[in-house]
Amino acid sequence: MNKVLRSFSLLVSSILTLSVFGQINYGGEPFDWSQKNLDEFSIHFNTMPIVDMDLARAQDEVTDAYKETPYRFGIEHDVDVDVISQSSEQRQQSQTIYRFGIHCPEAISVSLLFSTFNIPKGDQVFIYNAERSEFLGSFNHKNQNSADGLAVGTLKSDRIIIEYIQNGAELADIQISQVIHGYRAILNKWEDPERGPFGNSGACNINVICPEGDQWQVEKKSVALIVSGGNAQCTGALVNNTAQDGTPYFLTANHCLGNPNNWVFYFNHEATSCGGNSGPSNQSVSGAVVRANNGGSDFALLELNDTPPAGFDVQYVGWDRSDLENVTSAVGIHHPSGDVKKICFENDSPYHDSFFGTQVWWIDEWEDGVTEGGSSGSPLFNQNHQVIGQLFGGQAACQGSSNNGQYDYYGRFGVSWNGSSAATRLRDWLDPLGTSPQAIDGWPIGAESFNLDGLVSPGNGDVGTICGDSFEPIVNIVNQGANILTSATITFVLNGDEQSAEWTGSLEQYQSEAFSLGTVILINGTNNLEVSLSNPNGNEDENDTNNMYTVEINAVAGQAVVYEFNLTLDDYGTETTWSFTNDEGLVLYEGGPYQDDLDGTLVSEDICLGDGCYTFTILDDYDDGICCNYGDGSYELLDNLGDEVTSGGEFETSESADFCVGSGNSLAEQEVIEFNVYPNPNNGTFSIEWAQGIEVQRAEIMDGTGRIVKSLALQNEFGRKEVNANELAKGIYFIRLLGENYSANQRIIVR
Repeated sequence: MNKVLRSFSLLVSSILTLSVFGQINYGGEPFDWSQKNLDEFSIHFNTMPIVDMDLARAQDEVTDAYKETPYRFGIEHDVDVDVISQSSEQRQQSQTIYRFGIHCPEAISVSLLFSTFNIPKGDQVFIYNAERSEFLGSFNHKNQNSADGLAVGTLKSDRIIIEYIQNGAELADIQISQVIHGYRAILNKWEDPERGPFGNSGACNINVICPEGDQWQVEKKSVALIVSGGNAQCTGALVNNTAQDGTPYFLTANHCLGNPNNWVFYFNHEATSCGGNSGPSNQSVSGAVVRANNGGSDFALLELNDTPPAGFDVQYVGWDRSDLENVTSAVGIHHPSGDVKKICFENDSPYHDSFFGTQVWWIDEWEDGVTEGGSSGSPLFNQNHQVIGQLFGGQAACQGSSNNGQYDYYGRFGVSWNGSSAATRLRDWLDPLGTSPQAIDGWPIGAESFNLDGLVSPGNGDVGTICGDSFEPIVNIVNQGANILTSATITFVLNGDEQSAEWTGSLEQYQSEAFSLGTVILINGTNNLEVSLSNPNGNEDENDTNNMYTVEINAVAGQAVVYEFNLTLDDYGTETTWSFTNDEGLVLYEGGPYQDDLDGTLVSEDICLGDGCYTFTILDDYDDGICCNYGDGSYELLDNLGDEVTSGGEFETSESADFCVGSGNSLAEQEVIEFNVYPNPNNGTFSIEWAQGIEVQRAEIMDGTGRIVKSLALQNEFGRKEVNANELAKGIYFIRLLGENYSANQRIIVR
């Protein structure tokens, strides 16, 4: 059995490309990179144990046959290495360079998992092979995440060097917990030219670049191979959301889950020709967090730690949550056995079924192509190029160069949409606008083109709060169809009152025009506006998935005061966010993050506030405020008379100020009780403590929009409740304790 891995390698000529297309990094190169002689650096190499290759081959002969088992290409060595303490030092003017080496005897490739990766601002980390022909990095404080660790890609060599360049007074904390000895590759003694860098699939599989896949060249850009340690773990895909904002949500299978923060996601790993067997492996993202998962439909929705950069040219695919058995054909795009990207076709109708209690789409037999181990979690598309599920398992495989005629089954997207909480369903994450569409297309490229396809979107941007009771809604009319769009009916419903207007013009495909709906009168508080388009060119729209949107407009229709908020940025604007919330925890205004390297740039906002009490909060994601180590950032809030309400800039994680406008008595006339939340900030695990004897009925955790994201029953609790809400994304939340005649609110920060 000749299952061999082609190493994850970059030629010397591709080093310039790496800085643009490699694992997300922040530029630069190792110290004195042109110097190829390592001897003068006196680097200490920590040698890993010898790998028993006979045992590894025997294990692989068993596990390679199972679809639910990851495809292993490397042996994982658990270590506990403090890089700084074991490094050699070289002082160079104001810099200190630390180098530490790792040797995996007879390895084809080596990769790492950092359990701790805390890098001071201004410092850099590079990882390169001993031949100094390729490197990864730089990595810096921006690569840090809430889990503290970092998984890095593979380098072709049996010896690698970690180089840390210290530029300031503070020293980094870098700990290695795992070293992966890559043993299956084209250069080892089981050489086989049919192998891909991470694995190989059967001969009946079809490269996605082949003519059969011509209609799927957009969707393929969403699909990525998941590598965990020494395993080609699974497959998954980036999925679109109703805000179409590029949030890197990634759909895969629940049974694939381990620790996604230690995963590396490889995009665009595909052959460049129909008969090819190898492709690029230099576009990767490290780490993710689980947003939601459920075994009932075997789904897991992750959010990648970093958004794939523009150079990766990824697609966020659309989806259909209707769960109707009207699917006429289906397509799967996947990485079987960790191989380059493949495609398979079901020309009949998949149908609903249940597999040991999991709700699935059942594929009786693929007409072309199959799936294998490593394909798990890959997307299943309907005939409209929309995701309807992700691969759970099955018996489909190659039998020589032919399909074995067996079945596969996929967890159903429509079942995954709903659940008992945000942590067990998709809708909270993929429908942030709350528009509840049955289906949406992909982004930024639409999945299918129609002759008549009108699209409407908000033309006023993020409306937020309106100061006053009049408003002019603007709608963007976009021609998504091939035919010239000359007319359409625009219907809008404001707080239950329906009106319509006729638009005429001339729009070529993908052209747009702003169209005013006239001046409308708002009520004080929240206004609901629903806008829809119909009758393009006097006919039925061929694509009704993009014909409507809804927005909420907060109006201060009575007495209002306009405050002036001024923010001066420091060097690291990407770390700065701020918000104004009312006494119910609803975010009225917010801003950031901003760009880096804009020290001294002034951001000014008018803040319109009515009678009531409010909280201003500013956060720094790196816990060092906005002044004064990395620029002279500051903020101030001035009232309508120009008097200062609050100001600052020197803080750590956050700073806040409470203030009132007018009478300042906007709370309901209830008894207010005091309670504590600790620790605060926290990582989603915390305690709530209140005075014993007070009968608290329940607690509600609300996000910045005022939406309840978690509810807790407290009737049988006596003064204290331990809360585990690890599913919460980082940000500001509000906890409300409720009793029969009282309520209490408190702000918390989840890091």
